[in-house]
Amino acid sequence: MSNLSAGAEQARSQHQKITRIKFIRRIFFMIVGSALFSIGLEIFLVPNNIIDGGVVGISIILSHLTKIPLGVFLVILNLPFLLLGYKQIGKTFAISTLFSVVLMSIGTSLLHPVQAITIDPLLAAVFGGIILGIGVGLVIRSGGSLDGTEIVAIVFSKKSPFSVGEIVMFFNFFILASAGFVFGWDHAMYSLIAYYIAFKMIDITIEGLDQSKAVWIISDESEKIGETITFRLGRGVTYLKGEGAFTGDEKKVIFSVITRLEEAKLKSILDELDPKAFLAIGNIHDVKGGRFKKKDIH
Repeated sequence: MSNLSAGAEQARSQHQKITRIKFIRRIFFMIVGSALFSIGLEIFLVPNNIIDGGVVGISIILSHLTKIPLGVFLVILNLPFLLLGYKQIGKTFAISTLFSVVLMSIGTSLLHPVQAITIDPLLAAVFGGIILGIGVGLVIRSGGSLDGTEIVAIVFSKKSPFSVGEIVMFFNFFILASAGFVFGWDHAMYSLIAYYIAFKMIDITIEGLDQSKAVWIISDESEKIGETITFRLGRGVTYLKGEGAFTGDEKKVIFSVITRLEEAKLKSILDELDPKAFLAIGNIHDVKGGRFKKKDIH
């Protein structure tokens, strides 16, 4: 066996290993996420004729028209997408998604006889969307999914100029519009509210409330600013080499990662040390390793 193939085999074996604690934690969050999703559907949205996007929205419409239990459609309609996900994305993702979808189906069946908490469609859309989004976010963080259209979007995005988000929005536009013909246009608008809230809650659940931000700073006082960021924010700083396109002067670019709560403090540091410094801030979805740990601001 060559060194390359041996290294690949070792990397593969290392990738497959997962500690029992991590495995149990994944299963736990998939169960909790699927349960929350079921509650959002059966206790808030479905009784008020409000739908979600994707396969779930199609399932709610078909269940309403045929009187067949919602859970049946959730499993049947997701199966082709699960097969596609198994081939295109991976075995672990497909199994995690199947597990979550089955749990969701069982949850909706058990909760269907339970009376809705509210019959106010606006309250149902808001709180249903919140609970739904948290549920989906927990499942995604655990390595699975609850909607087959996301799998299709991932596959299509590899062969088209459109992003995953754009493809999902395209699908959901027609699904949410169809709710207008089935439940009435007021319920379609409530469905849009629920979908938007769920979409935002998924982001918050995945990224966390204490969202990380990447910062780039260009200043003649770069070393002083870098030292101050390290001392007062407790953040690691990396100096990058840059060159001004207009002047040709060499510049030292500061790169660091901070939390959303530290953004105001960083700006006050720049105002204090170099008010003319160039600052660029961007949101990042995840950060791991290095010196990125929560510190006291002083």
